[in-house]
Amino acid sequence: MKRTPLMIRNLVVVMLATLVLPVQLTAQHTRYKLIDIGTLGGPAAYGPGNGIGSQLLNDAGTVVGTANTPTPDPNAPNCINTDCFLNHAFRWQHGVLTDLGTLPGGLFSNANAINARGWIAGGSTNAEIDPFNPACGFQPLCPQFHGALWKNGQIIDIGTLGTGLESNTTYVTNAGTVVGFSTIDTSPDPFSFLGAPTHAFIWRNGVMRDLGTLGGPDSFAAFGCNNQRNDLVVGSSLIDSIPNDSTGFPTQHAFLWENGTMTDIPTLGGTSAGAQCANNQGQVIGQSNLAGDAGCPDSCVQHAFFWDHGTLTDLGTLGGSSSIAYWLNSLGEAVGGAYTPNDESFRATLWRNGQITDLGTLPGDCFSIAFGVNSKGQIVGQSFSCDFSTTRAVVWDKGSMINPNAAIGEANINERGEIAGVGLPPGCDDFDLCGHAFLLIPCAGGQGCEGGPNFATQSSSAAIALQAKTTLDPQTTKQFVARWRARLMPRYHIPPLPTGKDR
Repeated sequence: MKRTPLMIRNLVVVMLATLVLPVQLTAQHTRYKLIDIGTLGGPAAYGPGNGIGSQLLNDAGTVVGTANTPTPDPNAPNCINTDCFLNHAFRWQHGVLTDLGTLPGGLFSNANAINARGWIAGGSTNAEIDPFNPACGFQPLCPQFHGALWKNGQIIDIGTLGTGLESNTTYVTNAGTVVGFSTIDTSPDPFSFLGAPTHAFIWRNGVMRDLGTLGGPDSFAAFGCNNQRNDLVVGSSLIDSIPNDSTGFPTQHAFLWENGTMTDIPTLGGTSAGAQCANNQGQVIGQSNLAGDAGCPDSCVQHAFFWDHGTLTDLGTLGGSSSIAYWLNSLGEAVGGAYTPNDESFRATLWRNGQITDLGTLPGDCFSIAFGVNSKGQIVGQSFSCDFSTTRAVVWDKGSMINPNAAIGEANINERGEIAGVGLPPGCDDFDLCGHAFLLIPCAGGQGCEGGPNFATQSSSAAIALQAKTTLDPQTTKQFVARWRARLMPRYHIPPLPTGKDR
């Protein structure tokens, strides 16, 4: 897995509730045209730098991400990336793939999110050195990494707060407000992955605003999903600097920053919670430890939550120990995944109007996860074989499970039903070593599918019947979640909730 100056940990969390069976399903006939976006000349392409929950596709069909260039890292063997190729941010638009380059003097860049206007938030190394960043201890010289905005063909250095040396972005609103986090000075901070006090910020027209914290030294802005409000940011913040016995980390809460005020979103009883994203209504999803920090420090048990203007709701699970929510649409519908009873399996999950639904898997598979949902209720995710050898894309649409018959990693779906992400081209079996960026364009009834493979729809009712016959060893599911956690470790991710040994 790649590492950069803003490398950190990721989380996968999962929890207890009543199993709600899917509604009766009817097969549809959606077909897709597959566009292989490829790479920037190197062996592999990746999704957004900040991982799942980032907007890598807008409604105009423009795709952003990060890919290998053909240029070897001149600092080999002390490479920024383990494959020793330089990565650059890219934009694909109307069939044209563009290398977005780097800040002056930089070698590496990544794209994290795109807005409706085609502005891209990301980050880049520059020509300066950061001697304090512990994430680059393996390198003799560690380049600084700054948040960046690509706008109208130009790259803008977002800069840092105060005398800090590191920053990164999480997204950019349609109005042009950039959201991110930055170190504020170079004093030691054992609780920030950057080694110095780190605060969330917003950037507008060249001016950065420090959003502060809930009382502790650090705060971090989350991904935003489809949040386009300039006055609203969510994330996580330490509330003090006193490590808890159960986690070895200070208490961390989710927050909602709105119109200059940071509101503390409490936990579900534990000492750690963080927001994943918000929608334009100010509703928030995230995850939290439970009372007593069950499972910590080895593997903290966490539940997804939904916060709506002061009311915190535990979203529960499919009967197992944990759950996680990744995306929230404008209607308050959330998707992610959850353990089933006895933690036997892990399934893609939809939360709608207070109800939890098991979205099932493709026939023959044992595991699934959902990444995104648009305002039409179309959901995109993945389905996994029981031995983890096969990964297939899934679209849940109007009660049908559509299998585009492609090996696809984390993906986005826009309001037109287009899907973008990373896929495995022929002959490739490793997303990190040879994955390609892709775009799937729906072409109902076969119209517009010329020039690309057609993929038929499958009814997921057959999958549900098959799943009922499958019994898994709980250890197999734990193995799946462990592999899933490793697979989802992003290359330039913001910090998650502290979870014991995962810190």
